[in-house]
Amino acid sequence: MVAAIGEDVNAEGYEAIIRLTRKLNAMYSTPREVQVATVAILSSLLPSWLPALHKILIAGLVPSLACKLNALATWYTCQWLMGPSKINGVETDKGEVEEGHGVYVERCRYLEEAGCVSVCVNSCKVPTQEFFATKMGLTVTLTPNYENYSCQFSFGKTPSPPDADLAFQSPCFSHCPSRLRAGIIPKEVESVTGGAERCHRV
Repeated sequence: MVAAIGEDVNAEGYEAIIRLTRKLNAMYSTPREVQVATVAILSSLLPSWLPALHKILIAGLVPSLACKLNALATWYTCQWLMGPSKINGVETDKGEVEEGHGVYVERCRYLEEAGCVSVCVNSCKVPTQEFFATKMGLTVTLTPNYENYSCQFSFGKTPSPPDADLAFQSPCFSHCPSRLRAGIIPKEVESVTGGAERCHRV
């Protein structure tokens, strides 16, 4: 992430990750630029040969197994980033509940620490969905809950378009650093479907 941004921050550990993420989110003029940069960061975390191999031999041949393996990998490797989570059953594109295809994050530490809807959408949700779809050959939908900070990963579920996805309709958090930095008076989040104006950076 430091390489992508071009500079480091004066912090260590988890606080450094949050500060770098905020800096990444602020350095681009459009949400799409942030999303593209984050996909590149995610791609850099894996050996260059792995995504293509996964796309052809695993997701391409045994998609149900690919969903379960990636749910397991997400649960095992990402709790330090997101907090306690568990593998569960979720509805997939088949229209039925598939056990082991989901990861439920009880209270996302990343979202809570960032305190920003646009960081969630542009630096996690959209790029993660895009990374899996384009690089790994696997659909996944991330469904954050901005009222309790939980998040549901649903492998094998195609994401809804932005205009039908409640994550894109949410207003800013009352303590959103991006909103405060932009000089916009913050409003309380009542509900992701409430009447407040949507986040200005999504």
